[in-house]
Amino acid sequence: MAEEKDPESTEAIVAELNKKIKEAFEVFDHESNNTVDVREIGTIIRSLGCSPTEGELHDFIAEVEEEEPTGYIRLEKFIPVMTRVLLEKRYRPIAEDVLLRAFEVLDPTKRGFLTKDELVKYMTEEGQRALFLASLFPKRKWKKCCLLQLIPNQTPLITETT
Repeated sequence: MAEEKDPESTEAIVAELNKKIKEAFEVFDHESNNTVDVREIGTIIRSLGCSPTEGELHDFIAEVEEEEPTGYIRLEKFIPVMTRVLLEKRYRPIAEDVLLRAFEVLDPTKRGFLTKDELVKYMTEEGQRALFLASLFPKRKWKKCCLLQLIPNQTPLITETT
């Protein structure tokens, strides 16, 4: 028999999530009027531990925007959608071992970092699909590819050398 969740504990979880979401939202509510610039939504979502793709972010914004877009998102529309995203564990970051394998493809000499020039080259000349395949099938021989497309907010592994 499936175990039922305690409604009180579920309510407590939702209340805690709502509090965290509101706190993250308020950081960008510069006018203190329960609205944020739509351009800040991605940053807010990422601050809550999610890593949506650009397409997912676009869909999220479409869901929380007013029917007649104003360029601002209201807290009361943001909270329920973001709560659902967190409860459903959507937009999860890529696993650390997959990211490590991806960087190993880009760093065959095992220096432990990428230079700024290398990073720019990979991000502008290579494609995301090749990156994904390289990280999933590390034993195959792949050309260096844009592995960094899969690595949101992971710049500590990338350093600039002088």
